[in-house]
Amino acid sequence: MIVTVISPTIAHDADAHRFSTEVDGSHAHLDYALEDGVMSITHTWVPPAIGGRGVAGKLMAAALETAQDAGWRVHPECSYAAAYMAKQREAGQRHVDALLDEALDESFPASDSPAVGGIT
Repeated sequence: MIVTVISPTIAHDADAHRFSTEVDGSHAHLDYALEDGVMSITHTWVPPAIGGRGVAGKLMAAALETAQDAGWRVHPECSYAAAYMAKQREAGQRHVDALLDEALDESFPASDSPAVGGIT
């Protein structure tokens, strides 16, 4: 069994297809299946004693980083994984939209007249 430590708090056991962590003596984990270059995240579990601290999010981040590094696609089968990935996509799109708005504001300052840029 090979266990890789992803961060000081997240371990990845590739043989068991599991990311795990321990917080205040409680164990949390994320399980996945791997087939044909697709990581299917099947289960995340965080005990109530350590819930609400972002533990599941850290497990997801480690799993997604591992998948990206390996070139795997990710299929979220468990409801938490699906919600996490949707939230990340939404946050990423808001970030892209904000950058585009900022670039447009810099390119076309509000004080410029409509004739700026050759438009008459």
